[in-house]
Amino acid sequence: MPTPYAYPAPTPLGYFAALVGDDDALPLFEAATAIAQDEYPDLDVQQVLGDVDQMLARVRRRCAADAGPLQRLRTLNQFFFRDMGFGGNVNNYYDPDNSFLNAVLRTRRGIPITLAVLWLELAQGLGLKARGVNFPGHFMVKVNLPNGQVVIDPFTGQSLSREDLSERLEPYKRRNGLVDDFDVPVGLYLQAATPRDILARLLRNLKEIHRTQDDWLRLIAVLDRLLILLPDAWVEYRDRGLAWAEMGDVRLAVADLETYVAHAEDTLDRDSIAQRLQELRSASN
Repeated sequence: MPTPYAYPAPTPLGYFAALVGDDDALPLFEAATAIAQDEYPDLDVQQVLGDVDQMLARVRRRCAADAGPLQRLRTLNQFFFRDMGFGGNVNNYYDPDNSFLNAVLRTRRGIPITLAVLWLELAQGLGLKARGVNFPGHFMVKVNLPNGQVVIDPFTGQSLSREDLSERLEPYKRRNGLVDDFDVPVGLYLQAATPRDILARLLRNLKEIHRTQDDWLRLIAVLDRLLILLPDAWVEYRDRGLAWAEMGDVRLAVADLETYVAHAEDTLDRDSIAQRLQELRSASN
């Protein structure tokens, strides 16, 4: 009897690419969990999904069959923030583990965006009309209810009024000159984020942590995923090329920087990178 052909397991990057290929069927929680495979090569993503399914089953059992959306939301928040104790890692906010969902599930501590991704998976599993919000400086979640919209800070579990949101926006608006005639309504900052937007923000958080620590190898791994997610994000080619240069790999640095220079719209930055490119080419000759 012939031996069945064994298909090779996809690489972590190949797996991620398959997950994020189609916007209409992008599984946010699974793709966000898969990001941790760079740091945890033996991570079983399906096991993490199974653990969250068990959490969802627990919270479903707490909801009466005829519970309306508001009651389901209250039950979820009681379960997630109080009973399970999920919340922000205020003591070590910039720990990379805060960006890995397997670690967040273990420690019950994270940053707003990872807590939001987990909370959204449960909320949507309860049939709530819940979405993530790319609020400036702090990721939020919102739920549409029959009588209006609720905005929640996933870091604390606090429901935020329009006044709360306006107060949080003030520093951002002042920094960006969005005052007086240039002011815009709070509602414009509460647009729903797509799964691709959410994954990009999560990866860019990690990118900033690794860049601050001059951790070039981890930075490159994050940029590999960002470029799978956003193939036309030319600035990520620039940053990966500069990281390869720091690692001493001139060939890969030149390839990425050439791609950036060919597509960049920022003339000053393009000229600066073109000069760096020439330096790298000269050094390799």
